[in-house]
Amino acid sequence: MRAARVFAYGATAGLLGDLLFGDPHRGHPVAAFGRAAGVVERVLWRDHRGWGALHTVVCAGGAAAAAGLAARAVRRSPAASVALTAAATWAVVGGTSLGREARAIGGALAAGDVDAARARLPHLCGRDPQALDADGIARAVVESVAENTSDAVVGALVWGAVAGVPGLVAFRAVNTLDAMVGHKSARYRRYGWASARLDDVAGWPGARLTGVLAAVAGGRPGGALAAWRRDARLHPSPNAGVVEASFAGALGVRLGGTLSYGGRIEHRPVLNASGRDAEIADVERAARLSRRVGWLALGVCVAGRAVLRRGKS
Repeated sequence: MRAARVFAYGATAGLLGDLLFGDPHRGHPVAAFGRAAGVVERVLWRDHRGWGALHTVVCAGGAAAAAGLAARAVRRSPAASVALTAAATWAVVGGTSLGREARAIGGALAAGDVDAARARLPHLCGRDPQALDADGIARAVVESVAENTSDAVVGALVWGAVAGVPGLVAFRAVNTLDAMVGHKSARYRRYGWASARLDDVAGWPGARLTGVLAAVAGGRPGGALAAWRRDARLHPSPNAGVVEASFAGALGVRLGGTLSYGGRIEHRPVLNASGRDAEIADVERAARLSRRVGWLALGVCVAGRAVLRRGKS
């Protein structure tokens, strides 16, 4: 069976598995990787970029190498190759859990239980929930859904199309390392530098594809593309700015502004300033848009994989 078909069947099965089952509450492979990366950090940590780069190579490189060995071991069996691709896709994408968390917060807001929404928000993002009212929480959820549509779904599919199972696993490893050590705290400003920069590079194509697909699927292509062109470059993240601006334009809402993370205040640019303030109902709209973007991304990546393999043959 051609590699393009293996990816097509396996990635589709994996995305269907995520749709039906979501993430397991216990024993998730990504959580196991995170624990292993934590052990490596305890051994290697120094307040130095070089040691942080070594941490990135050991963890992300080790995960990619293990995935490559597994793919090589089953390459003579089409069924086993499809099964491995399906399992890897299911393990690294998180679209269903993203939607569930967003809807849980949106449901609490709709019921008027702002305290419950605040308690749930840390499951989705790192904002300080106590500083947010109902509309502020809704805005935070929409922004997190936009960013994680790229990080938790589209980016993984893009790298799976490029490099198969090793690409899927390597992308999720890099993204997980960035979440663990890539933030600008005193401990990780130097040590996490390599993980953060590598995540920027790995996330670049997926973020752009997410932005395009949000424009296509959101019903306001002109608004989404205009917000992307005008506002994305103002965002401190080269990738989050693209997807948040595109979602803002697609949904017709205004995102960005003053944020609070761990007691640290950040003044970010307003995205799609001509839009209205995000509201509770926009949580559901963002979750639906995220789902549509994920499935469109699968189609694009399957087609791209087929073209890539045809060009090599």
